[in-house]
Amino acid sequence: MNAQPLPEPRDRPARLTVGVVGAGRVGPALAASLRLAGHRPVAASGVSDASVRRAAALLPEVPVVPPSEVLARAELVLLTVPDDALPELVSGLAETGAVRPGQLLVHTSGRYGVGVLEPALRAGALPLALHPVMTFTGTSVDVQRLAGCSFGVTAPEELRLAAEALVIEMGGEPEWVAEEARPLYHAALAIGANHLTTLVAQSMELLRASGVEAPDRMLGPLLGAALDNALRSGDAALTGPVARGDAGTVAAHVAELRRHAPQAVAGYLAMARTTADRALAHGLLKPELAEDLLGVLSDVTDVRGRGGTEA
Repeated sequence: MNAQPLPEPRDRPARLTVGVVGAGRVGPALAASLRLAGHRPVAASGVSDASVRRAAALLPEVPVVPPSEVLARAELVLLTVPDDALPELVSGLAETGAVRPGQLLVHTSGRYGVGVLEPALRAGALPLALHPVMTFTGTSVDVQRLAGCSFGVTAPEELRLAAEALVIEMGGEPEWVAEEARPLYHAALAIGANHLTTLVAQSMELLRASGVEAPDRMLGPLLGAALDNALRSGDAALTGPVARGDAGTVAAHVAELRRHAPQAVAGYLAMARTTADRALAHGLLKPELAEDLLGVLSDVTDVRGRGGTEA
């Protein structure tokens, strides 16, 4: 017997009209992903020219209207504004009566859980916190990257199934995060992703300064392997002069950075100290080598005297 084909997305039950408040890099991509699942984006808001262009590219024929009008048209509203702007936005929408009872109100902030939506909850909204653990470009590639992407999810127990369903429909994997753990969860992601970008960009700058013509090509295989090893093995994947206790090499690094890139010294020392602590705790760095190494890393008195510039 032949299996029955799955219904087209538009024919599935419980399809929702979708609105986006804040057409930055995240909101239009999520709405475009929900459209692929059969939901219907109906309105977006954006202030800058870049936001309007982004909405037009990812959500063609969806009108750009004020936030209150987005809420008037949509059953599911994505609040995709910067973290610091979210509390005031929610309060303002609730105070002006824009929030409707039974409306799904979803924010994508990593920092906040559903507590920040309390004013909307009092107005009858259904609150969800769905944070995609992904970096966004503001282009159609973001929709593809959502496949297999984890979402940090916080929601009332009665909305748990709805939250999971939305994440799965966007191609993601729900990971439940307790309300009180959201700030720590977000800090962890910032350390891993945001600081990684800074470290890689700085590494490329220093390689160019040393004469390497294609630092990206040089770093790609190295960093790919390092990331894979770290995800598989954690601290056991530590390598390099700090983990080995090569105090002389580390001292040479610091001297060269002070001479050629004094702005990089503070970051190098901070990361090296953290690496040394973890390597020592994990048994990779031998205690008899740690003393000299930590001496080099703590020798930051007279920074200007060595490099001529304060790091």
